[in-house]
Amino acid sequence: MSESVTPADITVVRNEDAGRYEIHVDGELAGFTVIEVGAEVTVLPHTEIDEKFGGRGLGTTLVRLALDDIRARGDRIVPVCPLVKRFIEKNPDYADLVA
Repeated sequence: MSESVTPADITVVRNEDAGRYEIHVDGELAGFTVIEVGAEVTVLPHTEIDEKFGGRGLGTTLVRLALDDIRARGDRIVPVCPLVKRFIEKNPDYADLVA
């Protein structure tokens, strides 16, 4: 007998008050990407995923959805966070966002 596994409910939200994008798994905060919004660019200095949620690719999901939202807002970025830099290197279709 095999047990069926239901995928976790994953959401990413922009939390203006905290100055970050947050990723939630089944309603629990799993990590965040800090944003420093300026007049012309958004700086992304740091991304953190709680080790309890490590190894699930949540950092990549968070960065991708944050960059998609930033693009939709018509903003450009300065990727300081190493995770964001690596993501853009591996996904050159996001390179146009870099100021």
